[in-house]
Amino acid sequence: MKDRISITMLEDGIADVRLIRADKMNALDGAMWEALAEAIDTLKATDGLRVVVLSGEGRAFCAGLDLSSLSADRDPGASSAGGSLSDRTKGIANNAQYVAWGWRELPVPVIAAVHGVAFGAGSQIMAAADIRIVHPDTRIAIMEMRWGLVPDVAGMALWRTQVADDVLREMIYTNREFNGSEAKLLGFATHVSDEPLAHAMDLARTIAGKNPHAIRGAKRLCNMLGHASDAEILQAESDEQVKVIRTPNQIEAVMAHMQKRAPNFVD
Repeated sequence: MKDRISITMLEDGIADVRLIRADKMNALDGAMWEALAEAIDTLKATDGLRVVVLSGEGRAFCAGLDLSSLSADRDPGASSAGGSLSDRTKGIANNAQYVAWGWRELPVPVIAAVHGVAFGAGSQIMAAADIRIVHPDTRIAIMEMRWGLVPDVAGMALWRTQVADDVLREMIYTNREFNGSEAKLLGFATHVSDEPLAHAMDLARTIAGKNPHAIRGAKRLCNMLGHASDAEILQAESDEQVKVIRTPNQIEAVMAHMQKRAPNFVD
């Protein structure tokens, strides 16, 4: 993982996660697919984790699939990330889907700081973040149709709560490139910033200062929005509230606000 992804734990449980294959614009070769999956698994097991900031070093967030991975002699059912496209090797996902979907499975919020390009699989990894902050000049495209393929790195499950149906269909069918400013208007991005990484870190510090148990419960609720029924969501709201109300962290949130001081939460 160390020559593809770096993880630096900052104060307050913030994980600074970076794609570091800068010479290839962080394109996904076999080692990068594996490193992303390993990074997600590492973060899932990290005690005290409160928020993740995901970015790319060099000129790009992620240029998508390394085209050298499109081997003509590979079995049609094989994935460039290893294993079979059909087999569920990572829970409900295959190996490729997991490098995007896995960020959604993390129990804490993920903030993507995006610059340069986010093409193909890179646009789908971006979509996996809870909050997406992009530079206005970022070049974004759901690129797969250019190569005669369909998007298959979990984007379809992720975009459905972010982008209007007809907009998504146009972007998939045409693989049209759009910039960060348009991404905000269309729903692919949350914020546009000239300094996306600095903006993401500021937001991460705000989130890290909230009751960590309430934040995790809120993410679980948000993750239900794309598939759960009204009755399931209403029940889940109640269940999550019961887990946190009148607990030490919830009481500390109230007291810290009233006393105008930083809270002291326990994980």
